[in-house]
Amino acid sequence: MKLELEIPDSVAVAEKMDATALGNHLRLMAAMKLYELGHLSSGGAAELAGMSRVEFLGRAGDYRVFPFAAELEELEHGQPL
Repeated sequence: MKLELEIPDSVAVAEKMDATALGNHLRLMAAMKLYELGHLSSGGAAELAGMSRVEFLGRAGDYRVFPFAAELEELEHGQPL
C-alpha cells in the first residue's frame, strides 16, 4: 500500500532532512510507536520501518522503546509467555 502525506517544508527544514530521509524517519517513528503500543510485532514493525528485525530492535533504544516490554509485563503479572 502506498500512503501519501503532505508535510510542511518547515518540518523538513527543522529536521534537516530531504524528503526521502524525512519519509524514512517518519516510517521508523511510526513503526516504533506501533510496536511500543503493542499494535505490531517487532517483525511487523521492522517491515514497516524497512529494516531487519535485528536492526529495528537495535534502534529501539534510540527512541526510548524497551524491546521486550510485553514480555516483562507478562512476567510481572504471572502470565505465561
